[in-house]
Amino acid sequence: MRKELTQAQDRAWARLAAAGTWWSGAERVAIAAETRHATHCQLCARRAAALSPAGVEGVHDSLGALAPAVVDAVHRIRTDSGRLSQRWLDGLRQQGLDDERYVELVGVVATVIAVDTFQHALGLPPRALPAAQAGSPTRRRPAGARIDRAWVPTLAPEDVGPDDPPLYDGLAGMNIHRALSLVPAEVIGFFDLDSVMYLPDRQLRDYGTEYRALSHAQIELLAARMSALNRCVY
Repeated sequence: MRKELTQAQDRAWARLAAAGTWWSGAERVAIAAETRHATHCQLCARRAAALSPAGVEGVHDSLGALAPAVVDAVHRIRTDSGRLSQRWLDGLRQQGLDDERYVELVGVVATVIAVDTFQHALGLPPRALPAAQAGSPTRRRPAGARIDRAWVPTLAPEDVGPDDPPLYDGLAGMNIHRALSLVPAEVIGFFDLDSVMYLPDRQLRDYGTEYRALSHAQIELLAARMSALNRCVY
């Protein structure tokens, strides 16, 4: 296995344990644990089998460390992300889960899924979750973030201010890069992992050079197939 893969996952796990922008380290690790637990939830299983998840009521099987709205967000993203809706997100807001914490939660869940799926594909057990680190969230919202093309505010490349971190360094600023931009640290962190597991943005568009054992065409065939299986319409 490429050394940089292990290094990137080590960095992802260190970020997971540290205080983020809106969640503490302990809360981030609890979100990670709930992400794994969601695959055993009976309510999620019944909803996944139903024509509409909204038609199945009940209580999630949870670890009990997070508020119900947070548990629902984690479980739905983990088990039925292809059928999320703006109405569902509005319901989370009404229960007190604000956009900033929701976006950071998405970043944590996505990171755990990426690392866990990688381990599973290699026939390895999941990495042990890290011990939470002390510290307080920074609670800094980008001044230029606004509702544009998503259900939550995003920060367009042209709206990045002098006080914002360089979240689009090495990135083209496409929709997929903007998705987590209400919490810039999650963009930086997730694509630090993505660029090693997939391809850095500049290499992705360099079709004349093959940087992996798989060709561009093979990588994109796998990506398209997985997107179809996961009902990702991006």
